[in-house]
Amino acid sequence: MRLITLAIHTYERALAVQRLLDAEGIKATLQNVNLESPQVASGVRVRINEDDLPLALRIVENEDIFRQHSHAADACHETVVAVPTDFSDHAFNAACVAARLAGSHGARLHFLHSFIGARFTDNIQLSDSLTYEVRETKDMQELTDLADANMRQLTERLREKMKSGELPVVKFTYNIVEGVPEDSIVEYSKTSQPYLIVMGTRSFSRKEREMIGSVTAEVLDQTRCSVLTVPEGSDKFNFAIPRSVLFFSNLDQEDILAIDSLYRFYPDASIKVTIVHVPRSSRFTDRVAGQSAMALSDYCSRKFTHFTFETVPLTPKTALKELRHLRDEHAFDMIVIPNRRKNAFSRMFNPGLAHKILFQADIPMLVIPV
Repeated sequence: MRLITLAIHTYERALAVQRLLDAEGIKATLQNVNLESPQVASGVRVRINEDDLPLALRIVENEDIFRQHSHAADACHETVVAVPTDFSDHAFNAACVAARLAGSHGARLHFLHSFIGARFTDNIQLSDSLTYEVRETKDMQELTDLADANMRQLTERLREKMKSGELPVVKFTYNIVEGVPEDSIVEYSKTSQPYLIVMGTRSFSRKEREMIGSVTAEVLDQTRCSVLTVPEGSDKFNFAIPRSVLFFSNLDQEDILAIDSLYRFYPDASIKVTIVHVPRSSRFTDRVAGQSAMALSDYCSRKFTHFTFETVPLTPKTALKELRHLRDEHAFDMIVIPNRRKNAFSRMFNPGLAHKILFQADIPMLVIPV
């Protein structure tokens, strides 16, 4: 096998590169160095097998990704794509989608996992308190260690896909906390304000069985960050450049804010946007609704020049029933929904459209707070 020179560095730097490559399974050798006095060497060659060059370049050019990292805190003014994970297959699929998006926006991934500790809520006798405290501490440590091992396994799988070129090379950090998952995610979104939250969701049949207590549904209802839901089984879906989206409109000025956010997510993409107007108020007659939708479409065509727009009239009663028909007819890749925050009482008895679609369709969905 022919050896080629990957780089020429000082001895200390060349040795660091050699160790990095060795850790990733690439054999590297050092040449033209005085091993007895390495500190005086002015040029040390790092040599590798020719077949290893593409992978070695990817690693060396992004060495901060492949070096061992810790639970790094969010850097100031850094664009972050947050990825809550439970280490399931559909959560890993969402992580891959998030990596593609982070790569296109120059963002960092931040994985978040929370677990519910074995808290004892029953009243206990004073004499038993130390026993319970010791047991609880041991259980907590076991849960933390397990979560940390799973997180390292997840990040290692991502590294392998980055090294192979399946995913763009992006920085990532992670955090493991104790708490109710939906509460932890909402709290993180408040304190860190990520650019986007990407969450994996289960298939339609499994979501029906788990309708009560869905973590994703609770996050959609409470967070003020944009959320992208990735359905289970959508591993071939390319979120980096969607071709066509279905935009649910309320025919008000907040629609423009939501479309502007969509445009910022994909500023250079040519996307077909089908506006489905679902007016909230009975004051909209069919004629007025049609005129308002056309006016919105015309304005957006002038404002967002990379997108093309068309309108489709629907009524609230038929919107969800005709969703599959619309997807077959317009071949859209994703649903986009402007989402208004509701109080707990309203969410319980009158959930929003994003909440309803989450449970009734296996369709990727971008929910934008307005």
